[in-house]
Amino acid sequence: MRRAGASLGVCVFVALLGARGPERLDAQTPDTVAARGPAGPAHPDTSKFIKPGAAAWRSFLLPGWGQAAAGHHVAGALFATWEGVTLMMTLRAAQERQYARQSGSANVASKDQQIQDWTVLWFFNHLFAAADAFVAAHLQDFPKELQLETAPGRIGVRLPMP
Repeated sequence: MRRAGASLGVCVFVALLGARGPERLDAQTPDTVAARGPAGPAHPDTSKFIKPGAAAWRSFLLPGWGQAAAGHHVAGALFATWEGVTLMMTLRAAQERQYARQSGSANVASKDQQIQDWTVLWFFNHLFAAADAFVAAHLQDFPKELQLETAPGRIGVRLPMP
């Protein structure tokens, strides 16, 4: 009997809940904003980024390698090209110095100076490439949509916000 009374109580309770009409809540109003495409991640995936120290070491060993790893391919190509120019000009000056020595020319001292100049440029290319790769690796997640705008009497920077 007790069981039948409990079942009857549950049925009455359910009937009383359903007896009242449905109320429309404010939170259930239809959305008037047009749906957009799927939103991207809130934060970019930084696990694929190269670390700044690693990028600097790569570019110190082979200029342009760190820039390429950081996604700055044009800068990497320029550093690699300048690496080739300085290396080849150093070798050319060394060949010219060897020819000047063999021919007994008085230009041996100037060729020594040219070799020294090209060697210094070659070394500083390594240093500048390492510094640039270090900065490029730090700026990997910086938005690429940054635009420089000029107008008469002013210069501005525009960054579109999501």
